[in-house]
Amino acid sequence: QVQLVESGGGLVQAGGSLRLSCAASGRPISGYPMGWFRRQAPGKEREFVASIARGSTSSYYTDSVKGRFTISRDNAKNMMYLQMNSLKSEDTAVYYCATGRTVMSRSDKDFDSWGQGTEVTVSS
Repeated sequence: QVQLVESGGGLVQAGGSLRLSCAASGRPISGYPMGWFRRQAPGKEREFVASIARGSTSSYYTDSVKGRFTISRDNAKNMMYLQMNSLKSEDTAVYYCATGRTVMSRSDKDFDSWGQGTEVTVSS
């Protein structure tokens, strides 16, 4: 089992940037595709944001963040990141990182280990 801890969330004005980090422990993340999800309101389902292959050979994004967000990973450091630029109020959410079974899945059911989340608030 991989333990994941997200950090880097906070309050930012619309148009600003944040970089989220996901620190892993317990097992090397190099064996897993990984992803970022977000929950925009309590009770709402987690929605897919981005995913990245084991060796960073491919990445996928939900349409609403393409061109603004960049997912990356450093397997040597057991870390994953989400660089978020040009933030919009609709990006306000709790962001979660997770280990997955396939990089191409956008369903949270295909992701197994989850962090506790980091909150991002974008003020307009």
